[in-house]
Amino acid sequence: MRVILKRAYESPDSADGLRVLVDRLWPRGLTKEKAAIDLWLKDVAPSTGLRQWFGHDPDKWVEFKTRYRAELKDNLALDELRRLAHAGDIALVFASKDQEHNEAVVLKQILDRHAER
Repeated sequence: MRVILKRAYESPDSADGLRVLVDRLWPRGLTKEKAAIDLWLKDVAPSTGLRQWFGHDPDKWVEFKTRYRAELKDNLALDELRRLAHAGDIALVFASKDQEHNEAVVLKQILDRHAER
């Protein structure tokens, strides 16, 4: 199992494995063909309220992670993501310009911890 993070606007690569979009909104200006998304898991993304509150403000990052993890508790889409990650390599695809402070980073941390068990 290998989980990588990939910005939606980066070119797809055969080494990406299964490409899973983890944003609630489709990336602006990106066609489905260019994105090469295998699965769009909207339900694993932060709620609209949390996404708007966070606004990719690094000063809110610690609190965002706490709130987002609380939202993910008992989330069926997260269970599906875990199954997919266990089955093979996946790329968590996101649109944010900030590559250090986004939901894909949190999801990768969760998946990496799950794999260690």
